[in-house]
Amino acid sequence: MPKARVQIFVYGRVQGVFFRSETQTIARNLGLFGWVRNCRDGSVEIRAEGEKDKLEELIAWCRQGPRMAGVDQVKVDWENPTGEFKGFRVEYTI
Repeated sequence: MPKARVQIFVYGRVQGVFFRSETQTIARNLGLFGWVRNCRDGSVEIRAEGEKDKLEELIAWCRQGPRMAGVDQVKVDWENPTGEFKGFRVEYTI
């Protein structure tokens, strides 16, 4: 399966609902690499690399998010993979 990289922004009620920790769990289970963080505007940003079909599974999950989330919009930008990530981590708010 070809490798890819994606930048995802998730908007709505996505902070304070365990979005980052559950994203990390999902991404690790899918074998993805990258990070997730809260943004000051209330959104969540995700950068991930891995097999394209696994990234598509992550994107599909982001459209719902954790049980307490209220996702209004998901913005996805595909990029070329760089191989820079080791594991999948939660980063601090920017």
